[in-house]
Amino acid sequence: MTELTPNFNDKSPLYDQLYRYIVSQIRTGALAAREKLPSKRRLAQHLGVSLTTVERAYGLLTAEGYLESRPRSGCRVTPALTMIPTEPPPPPPARKVREQLNDCFSTSAVDTSVFPFSTWARLNREAVYQNPDLLQRGDGEGDWGLRGTLAGFLHQYRGVNCTPEQVVLAAGLEGVMWVLLQLLPKAVFALEDPGYVFLRRLLDNLGRSYVPVPMDEKGMSARALEASGADVAYVTPSHQFPMGVSTPVARRSELLRWAYGKERRYLIEDDYDSEFRYTSRPIPAMQGLDEGGRVIYVGTFSRTIAPSIRVAYLILPPELLKVYHVKFGHAAATVSRFEQETLRRFLASGAYSRHLRRAGNLYRRRRDALVGALEGWGTVSGADAGLHLLFTLPGREEQDLVARAARAGYRVRGLEEYCLREKGLPGTLVLGFAGLAEEEAAGAVGTLRRAFED
Repeated sequence: MTELTPNFNDKSPLYDQLYRYIVSQIRTGALAAREKLPSKRRLAQHLGVSLTTVERAYGLLTAEGYLESRPRSGCRVTPALTMIPTEPPPPPPARKVREQLNDCFSTSAVDTSVFPFSTWARLNREAVYQNPDLLQRGDGEGDWGLRGTLAGFLHQYRGVNCTPEQVVLAAGLEGVMWVLLQLLPKAVFALEDPGYVFLRRLLDNLGRSYVPVPMDEKGMSARALEASGADVAYVTPSHQFPMGVSTPVARRSELLRWAYGKERRYLIEDDYDSEFRYTSRPIPAMQGLDEGGRVIYVGTFSRTIAPSIRVAYLILPPELLKVYHVKFGHAAATVSRFEQETLRRFLASGAYSRHLRRAGNLYRRRRDALVGALEGWGTVSGADAGLHLLFTLPGREEQDLVARAARAGYRVRGLEEYCLREKGLPGTLVLGFAGLAEEEAAGAVGTLRRAFED
């Protein structure tokens, strides 16, 4: 039998201090399961307190299930009680520390300084307080309000033709692509080469088949696509990543003819940063040219608002929409309904359009600053749109340039990193500028130049 000796040192009632002390002893394992506690009278004498104090403490412990009380047996610690550690668990094993390099040339960066914090916060508060029904389970396709608003917005700004029924929301591009892979279970995918690494890795992880299709100055080669044996082609026609080319109407028509050539052929049009163009007006989406229901349109708000806005969407052709309803008709929303409603208000109020203008002007200035700093040193291409450009130093080895940049404290990516079979342009780097402040461009480029020419 354990003698209990709490330290009565605060102003709360003595029975409460004794109660909390015994709870802590049980939680830490100092009092083991089935261990018998001192009798009430004996403990009162030991502690120099009244019998009433001990009775009240034991009564609380019994009522809450910490103790079991049996006639002529006294009180024992409940056998099945789960011990709860009072100390936090040890930290996870230390991961290998990533080399600390300046990421201002990252192609995935966005500048959060232009995020409309006050507007978003106000709309979010309104969504929370004015829509208590959003606490309920939502439709798997997404809330009707956002789907309808998004369909109208995409038609007005991107020339997309769809009904709200065709809009399916998911959590990020990963969620969107996972849904598509379930809808196209046996398809062989054609990927742009060079192209977006994310999709290649996703297909590898899921054991799905894909073939690389080379790019030319107009986008994915339609002739090579025809010879590839693929069923589905993933393309970025508005601003190809990483080459930066825009696919003209004639090539888009060739790709559509390929899709119409056989049943269940589709084009996945990823319109990932079509909103930012610097030398021409925005090019309408290829989906608007599709009269046969063969283009699956994909978009997110990660680049235009912030990466943490995990709202992505699909515009499904009618035939695939039927398949979606069979497979996912009973699913629940994968995106927070409050975030959906906030985004709907953001779009409908015109705040999103104003935000795009502010962000576009900022990125235009940053692009101009980087292009100006690179002028007269190498070749710049693919800078007419988007948030990255290609910089080529003829005759240089790409891996050597990447290594030299790292030694100078900057992380940069080489074009070959995005290639499968094709060889990139020798000595070509893929430089993002969304995270590079205008006043820092000259200094960063100067540092790279000294490192490359040393």
